Amino acid sequence: MGFVRKLFRLTAEDRWLLLQTTMLLHGVRLGLWLFPFQRLRNILAKLSFEGSQNKFRIPLNKIIWSVEASSRYTPKQAKCLAKALTAQVLFNRWGYSNQLYIGIAKNGQGQLAAHAWIEHQNKVLIGNLPGLSDFTPLPSLKSIGL
Repeated sequence: MGFVRKLFRLTAEDRWLLLQTTMLLHGVRLGLWLFPFQRLRNILAKLSFEGSQNKFRIPLNKIIWSVEASSRYTPKQAKCLAKALTAQVLFNRWGYSNQLYIGIAKNGQGQLAAHAWIEHQNKVLIGNLPGLSDFTPLPSLKSIGL
């Protein structure tokens, strides 16, 4: 019941953004399961419509909020890659520059761990976590021809 009460306390614009973000996040999660990564990236690039909605520019903090909130209310919570890809589409859509990073690190047991995050103007907006500096970013997808 608390979720419904919170939802109705939001402005209409925030509810609309949350709905769009939730649908996109679910689509990204499904796409990660169904498609090769590059195919999914191509699909998401088409959904980005880079800068096309600048006349209704949504503040950056609202986009971050909507991605984090959608993730919390998603079954099994969305993983970092789904959140980062969702955020990237929304940042692009409203004209915010951003960079997707996928990095790897060894955990305490010597096993590889992977993590994805989004930066805007050298600041981590999505995917910040303790020990993020331990992750070595993989080469940019553009720099390797993807």
